[in-house]
Amino acid sequence: MDALTAALKVAASGLGAQSERLRVVSENLANAQSTGTTPGADPYRRKTISFASEFDRATGGQLVEVSSVERDPSDFPIEFQPGNEAADEKGYVKMPNVNVLIEMADMTEANRSYEANLQVVKQARDLISMTIDLMRNQQ
Repeated sequence: MDALTAALKVAASGLGAQSERLRVVSENLANAQSTGTTPGADPYRRKTISFASEFDRATGGQLVEVSSVERDPSDFPIEFQPGNEAADEKGYVKMPNVNVLIEMADMTEANRSYEANLQVVKQARDLISMTIDLMRNQQ
C-alpha cells in the first residue's frame, strides 16, 4: 500500500475516534442537569472515553481506536432544591457529575483534532489527484 493511501487510512481512523468522542461529550452536555426521578436516586453519571493505538499491518501505520467508554466514578455534587422530585427528606438533590466547562474544553479539543484529520484527508486526496493528472499528461 502506498504512503498516501496509508495516510488516508490513519486520518480516517482519527476522524472516527474523534466523532465518537464528540458523541460522548454531547451526551454528557445533554444530561448535565438530569437528576434521578425518585428521592435519593442517582442522576446521570458522566461518561469518559479512552483511545488505544492499533498497528495496521496493511499500511504499516498506527491507527487509533476507541478502547472503552466508561462511567466517571467521581462523587455526585449535592444541591439544595427542596421542590425537585429527586430531593431527599432534607431537600437535597444529587446532581450529575458533569462539569460543563470540562465538557466544552473536551469538545473544542475533539473538534480541532477532527479538523486536523480532515485536513490530512483533503491534502492526501489532492496529492493523489495531482499524481493521476501527472500520469495522464505523460501519455
